[in-house]
Amino acid sequence: MSQNLKSGRQLRPVDLARGHGLSTQAIRNYEEAGILPAADRTPQGYRTYTPLHARALAAFLALVPGHGHRTAASIMRAVNEGAAEEAFRLIDGTHAELLADRRTLDAVENALRALVPTGAAFEPGATSGATSGATFIGPLARELGVRPATLRAWERAGLVRPRRDPLTGYRVYDEVDVRDARLAHQLRRGGHLLEQIAPLLAQVRTAGGLAPLESALTAWRARLSARGRALLAGAAELDTYLQARD
Repeated sequence: MSQNLKSGRQLRPVDLARGHGLSTQAIRNYEEAGILPAADRTPQGYRTYTPLHARALAAFLALVPGHGHRTAASIMRAVNEGAAEEAFRLIDGTHAELLADRRTLDAVENALRALVPTGAAFEPGATSGATSGATFIGPLARELGVRPATLRAWERAGLVRPRRDPLTGYRVYDEVDVRDARLAHQLRRGGHLLEQIAPLLAQVRTAGGLAPLESALTAWRARLSARGRALLAGAAELDTYLQARD
């Protein structure tokens, strides 16, 4: 262990645990997992920690809200093993995920706005001005500017769920199906994959339309902002730990 780790006053596991509401077993588990640097031992075999271990624990706990437990643990292990570049790569990966989530949210909000006339509020079953009522695959495909085969592919992916006419067997798209098809079309134009769109449309259906989804999108954006703030807090604590190690 480096001289930096050995310097400073000695701390017991309970000293580290108490300030964060953790158990002493959790502290030992974090050390064994490489989240904390290895501790020295007394002649009697007891672990002894230093203020640097306390900084490592603070950094890990600050990283968890933004990165999740697994990634935060991997970041700390990389730092403690002297692989700072790997730690930075993991951090960059989380920021890339957050950026992708923000772009998805923007695409969903833009797609929803495209379904509603300018100045109108989201309403369950709202459309962009098309006539209400059932329609068939041909007219819907022409309206969207896609091929009927595309609508059939969307159906297989769970994006639209038309019923079948009991007499003719033709697909019948009701108002909700048309709404979902328009939303899927907007998201596809934004570059989203079918497997990315399906859960979003499922959320629209679960919410009962577009109006309840608006509040869900607001909550989604708040969660992204909170995660971004958590990443900043985690980075500050990690930087403090890195400076202490240096």
